[in-house]
Parts: sequence; structure tokens; C-alpha cells
Amino acid sequence: MSAIAWRRRAPLLPALVFTIAVTQIPFLLTIVYSLQSWNLVRPGSQHFVGLANYVDVFADSQFRGALFNTVVLTVGCVFLSMLLGLGFALLLDRAFLGRGVVRTLLITPFLILPAAGALLWKTTMFDPTYGLLNFVLGTEVDWLSQFPLAAVMTQIIWQWTPFMMLLILAGLQAQSAEVLEAAQVDGAGRWRVFIAITLPQLARYLQLAALLGAIYIVNSFDAVYLMTQGGPGTASTNMPYYIYQRAFEGFDVGQSSAMGVVVVVLTLIVATFALRLMFRSFGVSGATR
Repeated sequence: MSAIAWRRRAPLLPALVFTIAVTQIPFLLTIVYSLQSWNLVRPGSQHFVGLANYVDVFADSQFRGALFNTVVLTVGCVFLSMLLGLGFALLLDRAFLGRGVVRTLLITPFLILPAAGALLWKTTMFDPTYGLLNFVLGTEVDWLSQFPLAAVMTQIIWQWTPFMMLLILAGLQAQSAEVLEAAQVDGAGRWRVFIAITLPQLARYLQLAALLGAIYIVNSFDAVYLMTQGGPGTASTNMPYYIYQRAFEGFDVGQSSAMGVVVVVLTLIVATFALRLMFRSFGVSGATR
């Protein structure tokens, strides 16, 4: 590498070193711990076991259940929040009285801390005695006990819909006004314009929203911990909460580390595929200059 290239990259080195220190070193230690049998309640039990922890992880029915819940929660929340975000973005793309106020109100849920949002829904919306949902519907349903995963998904969708809305709204406002006017002059109706012009234009923004939303939602912990504690039983347990249980309640460092590594690897595989698809959509070249 030339001296000029080194001088260009030198200001980035401190940030690179910091990133490696706070992300890669802990991950390497997690890999080391995952190859050991180590339970903190049994002093002196730490010893090397190779891949035995990974075999036990995949043989664990609770792990498979938590993995399934994580997939359902992530896919369901991303899809529904994108669908709602698309609807709200189409609404805000039109001029009407009070649009600024409506936009501010729709963005507000994303600005609330996830823990505060989870407690808000648990105590205000889903409470079986005083909850607004039962009051409006005239029912006496204990939502967190009878529909725990759906209740958690509702809170996460409420929190992430504004994020999806903003990304999709940016795509709508990036459309060429001349193209839309030409389509209308040619006699295309609103639905035809949406299907033939708007939706292809939004494809890259929808992919970006799905990728970013999935990366964050797959790590959801606050809602599960504060609303259902993974219950009843393991009905709403996802991977972050199950790893927390094994590490900080079961004190099993070895198996919890193996679970963490498995989740990271699976996430990297999905994220790599999604990034390649997104870069192809945006026309980003992988070649370096």
C-alpha cells in the first residue's frame, strides 16, 4: 500500500482499533468459553470439552423452541411493521391539513426507550383488570398469559413501525415527479402507478428496512424480559432471553457461550445474504480503488 493510501487511512485507525477491542476480542473469548465446560456454581469445574457444548445445544429442545420463537418474532414483526410503515408512508406522502402533527405523532413510538415502551404496554394496554385493550373490546382476557408471543410482537411492531415508515417515506419522496405525471397522462390509475412505478422504486428501501429491522429485532430482550419473562413456561422465550437465563440464572458459561456463537453465526449468514441482495439492488460495487 502506498504512503498516500496509508495517510488517508491513518485517521481511521483509532476507530478501527476501538471497534476490534470492544467487539472482536469479546467474541473470541466467547468462542474459547464455548469450548469449555464451566458452571460458576461448581468451583473448579472448568475444563476443555471441545464441541460437546454445541452438540448439547442442538440437542436441547428448549433451545430449538427459543430459536423457533425468535424466527417467528423477527419475521412477523419485520413484515407487519413494514406493511404498516408502507401504509403510513403513503398517507404522509400526500398533502393534507395537519400533516406535520400527524408525522410527529407517528414517529413518537420510535423515540421511546424499549424498556419504557414494554412497561407501558404491559401496564396500560394488556393489564387484565385495568388495561385499555380489554376496556375497548369489552373483554376480560389476560393477554400476556394467553397470547404472550403475540403481545410481545405487538409492542415491538408498535415500536418499529415509525422506523420503517421513515425509510419508506424517503423512498417515496425520491420518486421522479415527471415519471409519475407521465404515467398519469398516459391514463394509468393510482393502483397501476403504485404497482408498476412506485413499488419497484421502493424495493431497495424495503430491503434496507427489512435488513436493519431484522438485525435489531432479532436481539429483542427488553420486551420479553419486562412483559412475559419468557412465559408462560417458554411460550415467549427468544434466543437473547434464553441465553440470559442460562448465563445469569443457570450460571452455565460454557453452554450459554455456545448458544451465543450459534446465534451470531446464523445471523451473519442471513445478514451476508441480505447485504449482497441489497448492494446488488443499490448498484454498489465491491471493488476497491
